[in-house]
Amino acid sequence: MRPGTRTEAHQTDYLAELVCSNSFKSVETANAHGLLKAEMRRLGSLVLAVADSARVPGGAALAVDRTAFARGMQDRVATHPLITIVRSEVTELPEAGIVATGPLTSDRLAQAIARRLGAESLAFFDAIAPIVSDDSLDHGMLFRASRYGKGDGDDYLNAPLDEAQYDAFVAALVQADQYESPHEFDRTPYFEGCLPVEEMARRGRDVLRFGPMKPVGLVDPRTGRAPFAVVQLRREDRAGQMWNLVGFQTRLRTGEQRRVFPLIPGLAAAEFLRLGSIHRNSYVNAPATLSQHLAVKDNPRLLFAGQITGVEGYTESAASGLLAGLNLARLTAGEPPLVPPPTTMLGALCRYLVTCDPARFQPMNANFGLLEPLESAVREKTRRRERLVERALQDGDAFASAIGALVTA
Repeated sequence: MRPGTRTEAHQTDYLAELVCSNSFKSVETANAHGLLKAEMRRLGSLVLAVADSARVPGGAALAVDRTAFARGMQDRVATHPLITIVRSEVTELPEAGIVATGPLTSDRLAQAIARRLGAESLAFFDAIAPIVSDDSLDHGMLFRASRYGKGDGDDYLNAPLDEAQYDAFVAALVQADQYESPHEFDRTPYFEGCLPVEEMARRGRDVLRFGPMKPVGLVDPRTGRAPFAVVQLRREDRAGQMWNLVGFQTRLRTGEQRRVFPLIPGLAAAEFLRLGSIHRNSYVNAPATLSQHLAVKDNPRLLFAGQITGVEGYTESAASGLLAGLNLARLTAGEPPLVPPPTTMLGALCRYLVTCDPARFQPMNANFGLLEPLESAVREKTRRRERLVERALQDGDAFASAIGALVTA
């Protein structure tokens, strides 16, 4: 819609202007983002082809010159013989097409989406707690239990803290450096019912102990008593590979999260599959509103892509758009849509979006915890990851062939 309608963050009129980081993260397949890129290349990703041409030194990361990247995307799209660019704000949804938008969704487009999917289906900010890998936890320091024995009685992992551990943790939270966005659109006001964990710590010594770290209804079987405080971890996937730190949404900087949260007993060597955040991000409740191929459930030709679906990050957004484009082309040609298997990173992301519990749905980035577990367990982490990558690339090649994509890798 630029330049006719401006946003709070964009500075140019180029398509695909990057307003935050200039990095698409790692290109190494041992990294979840690198694996996703490898799958995208097999599907003929234009975004990655242009990013390669605008690349600047960044180690293993695909970092780009922002202007060169945006100008390159602009040139490739504007000169394509089958594309017409319309520079105006979209205020109504098409009968057939792709709705690809995200944090800077205009108010009128957001209202149109809410009317189509239901007002309760659209959120305007993220309050995300960190997710850790199961095999990085010290289970000997944790105990399984649900508060008051509800559910199956052992639905949660619990990290008990004594008084000294609790005080040290609260002090570390209070002293930690908090992220402040340079963009006005991302300066989300706090909601009293969903405060950052560090903000709760600043409000008083016992606020957390009577909030997300309350020990009420929990008994540590090793002591027979309720701990002084407790951090609960909730299963994030059916296989129990990922665990969510309940109530630990945060604005702490990345490095500070990696420094402070391992002070929690059992998390000293935790691998963070997703770090916590609170920021503006318009997104739909995908599991409640979208079909398997990320289309409106009552209209398979109206697809959603990008951050509006609940994926986090440049690469994830571009990957969802690539898949949506391929599937809309198939639908237009009278062929059924296809979705990659959950053994691939793209397929695993799609599965998360449409199978997550709608009541607990939060945006997600690419991580190995999303992938379908190996049929035969591999204990050694490096070898297990290698096997996961080998399988993902093999299945990704088969999917690229099935969907008729241009394989470039």
